[in-house]
Amino acid sequence: MTHDAIVIGGGLVGAAIAHGLRGQGLGTVLLDEGDIAHRASRGNFGLVWVQSKGLGAPWYQRWTRGSAGEWPGLAADLAARTGIDTALSQPGGVHLCLSEAEFDDRAERMARMQAESGNHGYDYRMIRAPELRDMLPGLGPKVVGASWTPYDGHASPLGLLQALHRAFTEAGGAYIPNAKVTAATAAPHDFRVETAAGAFAAPRIVLAAGLGNADLAPLFGLNTPVRPQRGQILVTERARSILSMPTTTIRQTGEGTIMLGDSMEEVGFDTRQSPPVMAEIARRAALSFPWVAELNVIRAWSALRVMAPDGLPIYDQSDRFPGAFTANCHSGVTLAGAHARLLAPMIAAGALDPMLAPFSAKRFDVPRAA
Repeated sequence: MTHDAIVIGGGLVGAAIAHGLRGQGLGTVLLDEGDIAHRASRGNFGLVWVQSKGLGAPWYQRWTRGSAGEWPGLAADLAARTGIDTALSQPGGVHLCLSEAEFDDRAERMARMQAESGNHGYDYRMIRAPELRDMLPGLGPKVVGASWTPYDGHASPLGLLQALHRAFTEAGGAYIPNAKVTAATAAPHDFRVETAAGAFAAPRIVLAAGLGNADLAPLFGLNTPVRPQRGQILVTERARSILSMPTTTIRQTGEGTIMLGDSMEEVGFDTRQSPPVMAEIARRAALSFPWVAELNVIRAWSALRVMAPDGLPIYDQSDRFPGAFTANCHSGVTLAGAHARLLAPMIAAGALDPMLAPFSAKRFDVPRAA
C-alpha cells in the first residue's frame, strides 16, 4: 500500500510527527509495534520542561523553549479536534535544592544557561526558602531554595498520546497496530517496509521507534546510537490541590495524585523496579514536602528513556537515501509541540531546517583528540 509518508513508532514522538504530517495534507501511515514495545510514552513523568535542558548546547535550549511555546496551540488544536483535555498547565516550574551545595551548583548552571542563550534571553530566578515557602506551601525545612523559570509546566502523557492518535486517525491517517518492521528496502525517496500487518511504501519515511531506531536506522543509511536509561516513578493517592506548579521531580496531576520521580539508572533493558531506588525517591520527596510521607503510594512503575550518548535528541535526514528521517529523544511530552508543529512541516517539505544541524548523529563521528 502506497502512502505519502510512513512513520514507524506509535509513541509520543511518532504520533506527534504523524499528526503533524497529516496536518500538512500528507497521506500518512503510522506503524506501531504493539504492546511488546518498550512503551516509554506510557511511563513518562509528564513535564513540559525547559530549565534543565541545554546546558552547553544552546541549540537544544532554543528547541525546547520553542516546543514549550508551541504547546498551547497544540493542546488547543487537539482539544478542538478530539475533545480530549491534555491537562496542559504552564505556570512556571522550580528545581528544589536540599543543601547549600546544591543551591550553589544550581545557581552556576542557571547563570551559564542564561549566558549561553545570547540574544534569545533566558529568564530565571534563584529563590531562597522563605520566599519559596509562600509559593509552595508545605515545603520542608531541608529545602534551602530553588531555581525558577516561567517557561515550565506539565501535562498528561496518556491524555496527549490518546489525543494525538485520535486526531491523526479522525483526520484520515492510517494507524496500523502490531506492525513491527521485519524487512525494508530503501532508495532515494522510495521506501518499502514489510510488517506482519502487510507491506507499505512511501517516498518519505520517519523512524520514530524509540530504542528500536538503533536497529532500524542502518537500513536507511542513518545512525542512531541510542541506549536505554531506566527511570522509576511513584504515584500517591489523591490529595487536595496543593502544588501550584511542578518541580523537576514532584508534580500534582489534574486528578490530584502526586507523581514522584527522581532516578536515572544504566541497567540496559531491565524494566524491573528497584526498592532501594524507590525508597530514595520517596525520601527526597518527603524532605521536599513532609506531607507527602502521609500519603499512600498506590502505583509505581519503571520505563526506559531513549538516550543518545550525550543525552541530546537526534534528528537527521539520510544522505544516502534522501526522504528517510529519524527522530530520537527522551522528552516526548516536552518536545511534542516542536515535533507536531515545527519538525513535521520540515519533513513534509523534504528538508530539515539548518537550525537542526547540531542534532545530527554526525556529531558522534568526530574523532577524539589524542
